Amino acid sequence: MDSLTQIALGSAVSVAVMGRRTAVWKAALWGAIGGTLPDLDAFIDHGSPLLNMVRHRAETHSLFYLTLFAPLLAALVAWWHGERVLFKRWWLALWLVLVTHPLLDNMTVYGTQLLQPFTAHPYGLDSMFIIDPLYTVPLLIGVVVAMRGRGDARGLRWNAGGLMISTSYLAWSLTAQAHVREVALASMQEQGIGADKVLVTPAPFNTVLWRVVAVSPTHYFEGYHSLIDKDRTMRWTSHERGAALIDRYASHTPASHLANFSKGFYKMSTSAETGNVLITDLRMGVEPSYTFTFDLGSPSQVLLSDAPRHVGQRGNVGLALQWVWKRALTETREPLSIVLERGAL
Repeated sequence: MDSLTQIALGSAVSVAVMGRRTAVWKAALWGAIGGTLPDLDAFIDHGSPLLNMVRHRAETHSLFYLTLFAPLLAALVAWWHGERVLFKRWWLALWLVLVTHPLLDNMTVYGTQLLQPFTAHPYGLDSMFIIDPLYTVPLLIGVVVAMRGRGDARGLRWNAGGLMISTSYLAWSLTAQAHVREVALASMQEQGIGADKVLVTPAPFNTVLWRVVAVSPTHYFEGYHSLIDKDRTMRWTSHERGAALIDRYASHTPASHLANFSKGFYKMSTSAETGNVLITDLRMGVEPSYTFTFDLGSPSQVLLSDAPRHVGQRGNVGLALQWVWKRALTETREPLSIVLERGAL
């Protein structure tokens, strides 16, 4: 999730655990710091943009390593504030702050390596967009009221309420996702669409409109379903995955990194400008603009580049967001790819 959300969650968790045992500003401050620490791995350069992508949310998001780090951070905080008698309470608070960060990230589609060093599998439930105000705002309100009340009972109740509402929203997202998956699978069967993998993830900033990506060995299909749609038959756009390129280059190390990290939701193509081989993560972005596309180099080379360039495009973000809100609230079936190609709704 985004940094503001992690700060809000860390503060809320710390305030809830520490209660009146320490000043609420201390709990909120160290909760915010602890909620930020795992994402500092974004400043580590692993040698290429692609490796920086797949190595984000790795060791610093490991439940094992964060559990080992928690007592060290708690000891520092207890010593700093002269509250050694509260060491165990700070330990509990900061452990929960640290581990809830990757657990929340696990709700998104990116991929979080929760079980490092035992496995590098990128876990993800895919039910939350990386920024969702309906999750973040209750946390912020609860923390602000608790701080304004300087830890009084009313403020602590507001903070606990914010945590309850935000956690309930996570549960709601999983319920909505399961419903959309059922609709998508039924629609695919009705229309004769065969796929090996199906991804159901929310459109930006909401859990009303959902994007569905279905992948077969040769094609991928993109469709959208809003929870207010009366028609359960989804409209799909079909696109080639670049099967010949995948057969030829999928074993190339950078390509295999992205293939594994994306859990198979990727495509390969050639650049219209340079003719170079491109590999794209289909999970993040919208057709035809994806956040993570990498240039692997010229196919004429004996070996493609081991340090591919990042060439992802965001496209017309403003127009895409207009379409998202229109599609969420109406049953328009005009594909986003056509809207972006035309440049207008």
